[in-house]
Amino acid sequence: MKKIVIIGGCAAGPKAASKCKRINPENIVEMYTKENMVSYSACGLPYYIGGIVPNINNLMVRTPDEFKKMGIDVFLNHECTKINPDKKTVIFNNEKEVNYDELILTIGSSPFIPNIKNYNLKNVFNLKVIQDGINIKTLAQTSKSAVLIGAGYIALELLEAFIRNNIKTTVIEKSSRIMPVFDDEISIEIMNEIKNNSKGLVEFINNDEVVEFLGKENFEGVITKNGAKIEADFCVVAVGVKPNVDIARDAGIEIGVTGAIKVDNKMRTNIENIWAAGDCTENIFIPTKQSVYRALGTIAYKQGRVAAINANSDFTGISEQFDGILGSMVTKFFDYGISMTGLSENQAKELTNYFNISPISAMVEEYDKAGYMPKIGTLKVKLTIDKRTGEILGAQAIGKGDVDKRISVVASALRANLTINEFLHLDLPYSPPFSSTIDPLLTAAYKLKQMMEE
Repeated sequence: MKKIVIIGGCAAGPKAASKCKRINPENIVEMYTKENMVSYSACGLPYYIGGIVPNINNLMVRTPDEFKKMGIDVFLNHECTKINPDKKTVIFNNEKEVNYDELILTIGSSPFIPNIKNYNLKNVFNLKVIQDGINIKTLAQTSKSAVLIGAGYIALELLEAFIRNNIKTTVIEKSSRIMPVFDDEISIEIMNEIKNNSKGLVEFINNDEVVEFLGKENFEGVITKNGAKIEADFCVVAVGVKPNVDIARDAGIEIGVTGAIKVDNKMRTNIENIWAAGDCTENIFIPTKQSVYRALGTIAYKQGRVAAINANSDFTGISEQFDGILGSMVTKFFDYGISMTGLSENQAKELTNYFNISPISAMVEEYDKAGYMPKIGTLKVKLTIDKRTGEILGAQAIGKGDVDKRISVVASALRANLTINEFLHLDLPYSPPFSSTIDPLLTAAYKLKQMMEE
């Protein structure tokens, strides 16, 4: 039996707490969070704002009382203000001292705040916690216009939510294109899809950024670096997040090159008996073996589980590793899917100065089912490989078909280090309602094989 203290209560924390208790029911497990709630799906907030999720309570995974029944004590409104590794204690709210045998940090991330004049006006929001979603939805139901700063995953999900609320929205993105993690032609396709299916409610402003918010107390509009003035009822800033690391750094915990907590593949920090998981940590990007920062719920859950297993390995004799990520993601704009894994072609080409690779790509457009079936969708799939070795580097998929299914296949192939020749022999399932006779992925793979032989 040991006392395990977990700081943070959104994704990685609850997963770690539950696993610690299941591994050894005699463990004393305590979970502390500075929020007034615990264990919820932040990823569902855009869909709550858009009305797809009818009630905010639908996003609650487990209540403090439910954790209590499991033997886990949850402490709300407890902000960690200091960690004392030498004493193996943690201070909350500058006064309450708690001892631990094992400490798991799942302290998450915070919205990145750009340097914008008058940022603290009312009706300027980030979307990070439950209350953010409630506040945005409340205003969205009575507003006619909005400014959305950023054009990444969360921004696109919010854009759909705003259109569902009939809000005229101006999207301002400092990059030359939206969803810049994708290759140029994919990003252009995504933007055209949104423009053509947003009821005329969306305007994109690229290669620009907001420098000032207008208004005295309430937000009234923005001024951009290029001199544009846009009036609106409210604004959401969705330009990414940064890891919460201050209390860790102050305790002597090593911070990695990305600015997040550095952990090994067992989720150990450099200080004995202190572990970290979720948005506060950096990861190894498997295709390049480099450290990267990705704040995704799927990563957090898996890391929380691994941290819990290893924090109890002296009891069980069992350990587990988290070897890295592929950057797999999927989102949507209404019925239009957007997904990728591994490296894009642009990213791979940027790495040719550091790695001995020669990236080539093939893009195909196919039906996601047999052409004679009802409700077919059109997919565009782009597959990227190393021409020298045939090693798969990554894939992107967009369209009104099952993009996630195709990207899941490539993600598995990346983890298995398959070459394009091996990939071509995958026994992918076929039936007219589920796929074309030759899956679009295999069509792209055949093209790449031909390109290698030229």
